[in-house]
Amino acid sequence: MKKLSARRRHPLAALVVLLFALAATGGLYAALAPAPKAQADDSSQSIEITEGKKLFSVGCASCHGTHGQGSSDGPSLTGVGSAAVDFQVGTGRMPAQQPGPQIQQKKVQYTQKDIDQLAAYIASLGPGPVIPSSDQYDPAGAEQGKGGELFRSNCSQCHNFVGKGGALTDGKYAPTLKGVDPKHIYEAMQTGPQNMPSFPDTTLPSKSKADIIAYLKAVDSADSPNPGGFTLGTLGPVPEGLFAYIFGLGALLGIAAWIAARTTKAKKS
Repeated sequence: MKKLSARRRHPLAALVVLLFALAATGGLYAALAPAPKAQADDSSQSIEITEGKKLFSVGCASCHGTHGQGSSDGPSLTGVGSAAVDFQVGTGRMPAQQPGPQIQQKKVQYTQKDIDQLAAYIASLGPGPVIPSSDQYDPAGAEQGKGGELFRSNCSQCHNFVGKGGALTDGKYAPTLKGVDPKHIYEAMQTGPQNMPSFPDTTLPSKSKADIIAYLKAVDSADSPNPGGFTLGTLGPVPEGLFAYIFGLGALLGIAAWIAARTTKAKKS
């Protein structure tokens, strides 16, 4: 007991106890704590964000601001999400060639890798719609009939009944959907670019979007049946009315003129 008491009074006893307690605490924490998550600075996502910021500074900041906050020449990009970037840049609409009532589609200026990096940077500015996975927009197995009903109810007012597009007000227009990549159609429904309203999953579920894409791909096919006869470009009631006005009314006027001429001739004789 005297030896133990003497050791307790040793000048280094408190330090030894402290070191032992620290070691025990550290060991228990290492054994029981959950595995630490990879830090963003060490991930490939962080590298994409960094490279995307460089691309943004060169090609986008002049209109959208140095930090995507927007300016008089371009809207804020905070919260637009990666899907909006993939759609706008992936279809060639951005970077914009010139201002106007509607941004024109043109040749894509960036590689898909660059687009992914830009999308990662913009997504880091605030939460927003994400780029869909391939199984979300794959039309295989989707219901074309249901998609046609949804399209006619929500989209045909602008894009026409089979997605051929149409004119809007003040120089704007709804573009044709013929030949558009299914991913970009899905992203357009998610984000609502330019004049188009957005259809998030809370409004139009992912399956319904795939159904619409399946319908558009079916009517876009060269083998698509047309039981109604001559399509007149499948542009809807406007060309049909024009055809009826020119040929139908023209035929009636011709018949009326022929009858009048015959009647006049009969009276003279």
